[in-house]
Order: sequence, then C-alpha cells, then structure tokens
Amino acid sequence: MAAPLPPAQLAAMRRAIELSFGQLGATSPNPPVGAVVLNDQDQVVGEGATQPAGGPHAEVLALRQAGSRASTLVVTLEPCNHTGRTGPCSEALIAAGVKKVVIGCAEPTAVAAGGAARLSAAGINVRAGVLEEEIAAGPLAAWLHRQATGRPFVTWKYAATLDGRSAATDGSSRWITGPEARADVHRLRGQSDAVIVGVGTVLADDPSLTARPDPGHQPLRVILDTHGRTPAAAKVLDGAAPTLVVTGGATYGEDRTLVQDGATDGIDLPWLLQQLADRDIVSVLLEGGPTLAGAFWRAGLIDQAIGYVAPTLLGSGKQALGDAGVSTIDEAILLQLTDISRLGDDLRLTMSRRG
Repeated sequence: MAAPLPPAQLAAMRRAIELSFGQLGATSPNPPVGAVVLNDQDQVVGEGATQPAGGPHAEVLALRQAGSRASTLVVTLEPCNHTGRTGPCSEALIAAGVKKVVIGCAEPTAVAAGGAARLSAAGINVRAGVLEEEIAAGPLAAWLHRQATGRPFVTWKYAATLDGRSAATDGSSRWITGPEARADVHRLRGQSDAVIVGVGTVLADDPSLTARPDPGHQPLRVILDTHGRTPAAAKVLDGAAPTLVVTGGATYGEDRTLVQDGATDGIDLPWLLQQLADRDIVSVLLEGGPTLAGAFWRAGLIDQAIGYVAPTLLGSGKQALGDAGVSTIDEAILLQLTDISRLGDDLRLTMSRRG
C-alpha cells in the first residue's frame, strides 16, 4: 500500500482541481488541466491552468511562476510526452529540475501518453492516481468521454416545478426558478463548448443562449431547424456568439449553416454529434424543449442531467420531458444522483445515467 500523501500535496491537488474547473469551456479540444508547484518545504510557489488551444499548458505556466524554487509538481492529468502546438511538458519538468510529480489521471491518448514513464526514467519520483475518480468525474469528465467515445459529452439541463412542469397551460414559463438558479445556468453555458436547442425554442422564447457575464469565451449556439424557420432577426443570429443552424437545406450563411442532405423529419442526432466532434466540440449543453430532450434520451445520447427544481406546483402544462421511448416501468431510464445543492429556494440535482 502506498504511503499517505503529505497533506500539503493533497491540498495542492485539490487546488489543481479548482484551477481545472476554472478552464472548462476554454481549452477544447485540449483538456482543462490544473497544476500547482511546491518548493522543498511543500509551500505553493506556482500555479497554472491550461490556456486555449495553442497556448501554454498548465505545467509550463506553474513552472514559470515557481522558477528555481520548483521541487514538486502536482497536476490533474499526466504531463504530455509529445510535441504538438507546444512542446512536451515532460521535458519541461525535467529541464526545470523537478524532484517529484504527483498525477491525478493517466493520459488516455496514445499520441500524448508516456509522460510518467519519461519522468521516471529521468530519475523523478512519480506518484499517479491521486484523487483520480474525483477528477475523472469532475473537470476532466467531458474530455475523457470524448477520448473514449469519439463524441461530445452531452448534459441535459432543465428547469421544472415540483410536479415536473416546464411551463403553465398558457405556455408561460418565466420564471419557474429563481435568480440563483438562472445564474448557475449561465455558468454552465460558459463551461460548455456548445449549446443546443430546437427551432421551437427559438420561435417561442427568442433566447440569446449566451453566457452572462461574458466569461471571455462563448459557447457555439446550435439550432436544430430542419425546415429553416429561424427568423433572420432572431437573437441567436445576432453575432454575440458563434452560431450554427443545422437544416435540411436552408442557408444562413456559409460559416453558420450545417446541412444534413435529405433531412425532412428531424436532424439525425448521432450524425449531428459527429459533426460537432469534427469541429473540436467536447462538451454540449442541451437546452431544448421536451421534444428534443426526449429524442436525445431515446437515442441514448445524454450522459448527464442537471435539473433545477422549484418548490412550485402547476398541476397542468408542459412537461419537462417528452417521449423518451419508455412504455413500461421496466424500460424506465435509471439515473444516479451524484450531487444535490440548494440555490436560493430551488434545488439543483446532478445525475448521471446508470451503466
């Protein structure tokens, strides 16, 4: 059994996780990695988080801060061992004279793997697997999923009353949840590479689908609109964020139209996610209405659900989820509750699909 990790190094890993979370949505297709450097007395002397693609990796930034004081580096993902847009982090660590490296998750890609072995071969003490499950289910979840499956990680976001309604009988839905929950949705958007809705949501609500306040990067707004019904004056076409209208033939300009040839009865969802993956989209926030959410569930393409539940009853009106392909209780979609928190008067439930 491995010796317990010194408290300062464990605290450094938790800080690295925080730094990693802070870069969600900004680094794709690269992973959002956090790193902390300690000196010989296990004091923090450097921090870093991976910058947008082409920018420095977390380890390099942390080493720059630390300078000659660098002794131990703590990082959420195994340092890369290849030259891409930047040089290999493993070589940077060796050149910096680091004595020990503490790693969270192993590098899953063949092209970048081997960093831990390279460090060990250079005489550096390497310890791996520290808080690995927490990191893999947290800031690196979407990126690891993309490496394993080839498609983006899809989170379904919904807001509903206690009896599962997303709108009243007359169609009104503002505001089911309070300001704290709405602010959290903007945070989710800022952490996502893309936001998906159907044209029905655009026509009914004319949403902006931007993250506010602006986190410095905006998600790609993806509108599923088979028959080209998105109005030219819709807010999603306002230029505040990049937009992609997915249609069966209509055009909204070459740079923001994706055509699925022959589509007449809805967009093929697996095809859509592959198209987004080809555009370096790693994480997707599904914000569409109940029909689109049901279609994603039927296709087995939702990886996580985040529900904002208000202590409100309507008794009738629009359900939060449409036909999800369930006809008997044995076919029910089973979810595992992974987190519950209170936002003002509302509850935020985070769930993953069992199995």
